[in-house]
Amino acid sequence: MDTEVQFGKVFNKWDPADVMIKDIGIERHISLMPVSALHSGGAHASQQFEESKVCIVERLINKIMRSEHNTGKKLMAYRIVNTAFDLVHAATGQNPLQVLVDAIQNAGPREETIRLRFGGILVPKAVDMSSQRRVDQALMFITLGAEKCAFKNKKRIEQCLADELIAASRNAKCFSVNKKEEKERIARAAR
Repeated sequence: MDTEVQFGKVFNKWDPADVMIKDIGIERHISLMPVSALHSGGAHASQQFEESKVCIVERLINKIMRSEHNTGKKLMAYRIVNTAFDLVHAATGQNPLQVLVDAIQNAGPREETIRLRFGGILVPKAVDMSSQRRVDQALMFITLGAEKCAFKNKKRIEQCLADELIAASRNAKCFSVNKKEEKERIARAAR
């Protein structure tokens, strides 16, 4: 019997079998196992850490739906990510899933600050960020950067998302990497 796990293709085009996750800290929180329609219907909401089992592309689609213009429009968000992946492949020649994983690794902050109360004084304290939150923050920064780029601009959100993914995967200056560096800088100051 063949015990090898069979992967389905994302958008019936992109094979997740050859994607390498270099950061072992977030490796178990990035699932590349797609379902046929990239729509789990909130099946992960029943338990605390089930969100890690949802395909990372579906989580990106869900983050795009958080803005006021795309709220509840799953098919529109699906189309945006599908077109952005095509643009990423045309621009880089790489598997867009690999570009997405690299972007998440580079855009996820490692530290953040919390506020502690001593008497009547609030004091910021630097803490390490959990792996799950790091992936969520990276996805949020990537989608926010794409939305801010497309707002009142001639560029469509698909092109902005593709540009943000490519820049974040190369660790170049972009919205998501800048937000990560800002969070880590504030945490360094709070040590």
